[in-house]
Amino acid sequence: MEYRYLGASGLQVPVLSFGAATFGGSGRFFSAFGDTDVEQASRLIDICLEAGVNLFDAADVYSDGACEEVLGGAIKGRREKLIITTKMSLALGPGPNESGSSRLRLHRGVEGALKRLDTDYIDVLQLHGFDGHTPIEEVLSTMDALVRDGKVRYVGVSNFTGWQLMKSLGIADAHGWPRYISHQVHYSLLTRDYEWDLMPLAHDQNVGAMVWSPLAWGRLAGKVRRDQPAPEGSRLGQVAHWGLPVDEELMFNVIDVLDEIAAETGKSLAQISLNWLLQRPTVATVILGARNEEQLRDNLGAVGWSLTPEQVQRLDEVSATRPPYPYLSYYIDRSFQRLNPPLTVARGRK
Repeated sequence: MEYRYLGASGLQVPVLSFGAATFGGSGRFFSAFGDTDVEQASRLIDICLEAGVNLFDAADVYSDGACEEVLGGAIKGRREKLIITTKMSLALGPGPNESGSSRLRLHRGVEGALKRLDTDYIDVLQLHGFDGHTPIEEVLSTMDALVRDGKVRYVGVSNFTGWQLMKSLGIADAHGWPRYISHQVHYSLLTRDYEWDLMPLAHDQNVGAMVWSPLAWGRLAGKVRRDQPAPEGSRLGQVAHWGLPVDEELMFNVIDVLDEIAAETGKSLAQISLNWLLQRPTVATVILGARNEEQLRDNLGAVGWSLTPEQVQRLDEVSATRPPYPYLSYYIDRSFQRLNPPLTVARGRK
């Protein structure tokens, strides 16, 4: 397993990590992800650790907290071997202080997560989204206090826009508060919006990308074909209408090229899609979302080999979409070499 520094920190993370959204299975939405219990989760964690995957990602809203409870139960006796990341800020309920990133919400959120995870600290605490109502100074000073108290080691964000992340980094620098070292982002062969604004920012500010939904909710695993519905009982078949939209013609064209490369390499479509992401600039780790051992073992096969430059180019070209103004001028040749300095894969510090 390859390890990379997570942003401008000394924390090294595996290039593949495990997303625990499949743990718990509570609620209409997350029940479609999976219903992994503690025993099953322990087995999946065993497989991950054997492969060198020691980062596990959760969130307080996943299955109404059941995700963190299952993860906490499954890691008993081996906490020090793991990197645990979790997220908060999204609404836990209808109450006026059950969402956002206020000091009250974050302190309550951390105490609740620590109890559910049965741990004394969180390795990386990430804001699940930007809170436009709470002053950034209040958010960052709270993060600073949590780090100083030893309840949190590092801080990061998820689903921020460029200006939201850059403004937060600037305020953190001005006050000497902890900088966000990670940005958990949606990125795949079917959703390359991250490249337009957030990737250059991440490169410039040394913020490591933690990629979620790298297979576009299973679309890039070969489960979807032209004139063929999503498999019955799959997450894609149940809750796809709640996810980010995907251009179907683009998707089928990408799958055609993935099929060609699969024939050339003997690798699965999922392995090829994940390997492509691992060669992208600023990517520190790609979060896997396997529901069972078979899926997990297949996804773990994405490392230990590399697509050829020619295969990467074919995937780049078939998945390319025209960026909106003003980003187009930076990506005319789609090589990332027009930026100064050019973007590189995040194999270490900038």
